[in-house]
Amino acid sequence: MSAVICVFQRLRSPFLLPLLHPWRCSSTLPIYVSSQTSANTFTRTTESDLGVLLASCGREGNLRLGSCLHASIIKSPPSFDVGNPLTHRSVHVIYNCLLHMYCKCGGLYDAVKVFDDMPLKDTVSWNSLISGFLRLGELKLGFGYFKLLFDSSVYRFDHASLTSVLSACGGTELLEIVKMIHGLAILNGYEKEITVGNALTTSYFRCESFESGTRVFDEMVERNVVTWTAAISGLAQNEFYGDSLKLFVEMHQSMVSPNCLTYLSALSACSGLQALKEGAQIHGVVSKLGFQSDLCIESALMDMYSKCGCVNDAWRIFESAEVFDEVSLTVILVGFAQNGFEEEAIQMFVKMVKAGTYIDPNMISAILGVFGIDTSQGLGVQLHSLVIKKGFFSNVFVCNGLINMYSKCGELEESVKVFHSMPHKNQVSWNSIIAAFARHGGGLKALQFYEEMTLNGMEPTDVTFLSLLHACSHVGLLQKGMEFLQSMEKAYKMHPRMEHYACMVDMLGRAGLLREAKNFIEGLKVKPNALVWQALLGGCSIYNDIDMGKYAADQLARATPDSPVPFISMANIYSSRGRWKERASTIKKMKDTGVAKETGISWIEIEKRIHSFVVADRMHPRGDDVYEMLWKLFGHMRDEGYVPDSVFISFY
Repeated sequence: MSAVICVFQRLRSPFLLPLLHPWRCSSTLPIYVSSQTSANTFTRTTESDLGVLLASCGREGNLRLGSCLHASIIKSPPSFDVGNPLTHRSVHVIYNCLLHMYCKCGGLYDAVKVFDDMPLKDTVSWNSLISGFLRLGELKLGFGYFKLLFDSSVYRFDHASLTSVLSACGGTELLEIVKMIHGLAILNGYEKEITVGNALTTSYFRCESFESGTRVFDEMVERNVVTWTAAISGLAQNEFYGDSLKLFVEMHQSMVSPNCLTYLSALSACSGLQALKEGAQIHGVVSKLGFQSDLCIESALMDMYSKCGCVNDAWRIFESAEVFDEVSLTVILVGFAQNGFEEEAIQMFVKMVKAGTYIDPNMISAILGVFGIDTSQGLGVQLHSLVIKKGFFSNVFVCNGLINMYSKCGELEESVKVFHSMPHKNQVSWNSIIAAFARHGGGLKALQFYEEMTLNGMEPTDVTFLSLLHACSHVGLLQKGMEFLQSMEKAYKMHPRMEHYACMVDMLGRAGLLREAKNFIEGLKVKPNALVWQALLGGCSIYNDIDMGKYAADQLARATPDSPVPFISMANIYSSRGRWKERASTIKKMKDTGVAKETGISWIEIEKRIHSFVVADRMHPRGDDVYEMLWKLFGHMRDEGYVPDSVFISFY
């Protein structure tokens, strides 16, 4: 048998031998033993072979083997050709490989020692150390070493130095550093380097400087697939979905072909726009190119179809997938939840738990999102137990989900307990507890939590103000509500949404200021929608104002022709005034237009099971027992002198 050339040859360190046998080492390094060489005899290695081994250690994170190679180099510096000692250049290459290995393996302390002891350094050495610190989040040290390189009179940074620093820049707080690096690139003639342009485009978008990112992209003379993907992805991640999709179409018309990441970004844009037609076209392209089996593409396709309301298409992709991961499972759970398939989402999650599927915090958050007032509280408590068992209580998103779950299930005290026990809180945490009290009529307590929120240095969001306005409406704090709306615009520079305006109208209506509510609507700079008119109609129903109610009902009927609310509300207002002819005319008009009244449902949870009932329901297995008990209750009510209220007479 001819001898197999050894990739790793003689390194005379006895302690290395156990690491080099495949059956004793989990590493997949390409190590072979010659058929003509004994187990403890190796011929000398070459410079390139040693570099390959150190690079492999870095890729695999095999710090132990890399350290052993370092020890062997120190103990017995190898010579690659008999009679020809290593040149300074060869030593330098090996030290750079060693430095790179330590940086890739996270051994930064050892990397600094190697760097300090290097007999000869160059820009590659500096770049390896800088990127090593930045990759592991040591931004202060990484930027510090870059400054030392910049200030050095011996060494000079290059385009790789700039891209290393830019790769670590994300978030508005690092925007100034990106601008500084951009200036250095221009001053030193690197602005035309395609890698620098790509890094600048990516960093500007990550720092939310959209105009700068777009401008760098537009000014690039040469573009490759990374360039296009950086811009398309940056726009999509910052919710400029239309611009992202437009740029993707432009790329398709260029000479550069998209890659898997490009299609992933385009699908994200389709999800944001709910662009089903474009998403389906991309689906066809990725299937033709063979990308559909990629886990990320599958998850993106499921997300796109779910956001577009096509749950069946998302489910077909899920069923056809050969491999699942946490992302794909979370996406399908969220897809069910967001499209009204709450029960299916819960059943699927329960099956996953019983099957021993790995459950991560994102899945817990997704399933907590399906809980509403008609969901089993018992299941919610079990989920809470699972969170504690899995050690997910430190996850802020899971805890936020628990606060909302308990609040929607009527357990306000449990929501408060979860909130106070959270190790870390974000804006959503505070919004959730404020909304919980607003939902349960605890308006003053909601305002108290808002004060605590601001004292803790947490800025409110538009959702915070929505909950505060809702709370003020239910406790009659009209002046306070007005102040919140004004501070939202003036102090926080937020543009109120239609929901905020509807809360204000509701607030005025509950206070009996119906004329003021009408004037408020007429003074809006935007066209009011159904929410606003429904809020005004609700105020009219409280005070049985026929004239204003008719006005609000007409406006609401124009905004939502298929809604039964205008007819039902007016019929009840007429009933309260004893105007039975008008009431009958309203009901007839509703039936003539073909608008159906939505059936009201009541429910109760008994022994972890939800029991639902509608008017004149005879479908429940124990219906006879229910009606027997109802008649007994009606008898007790009559004996106590109860007189039925004729205002809300059933339509059927």
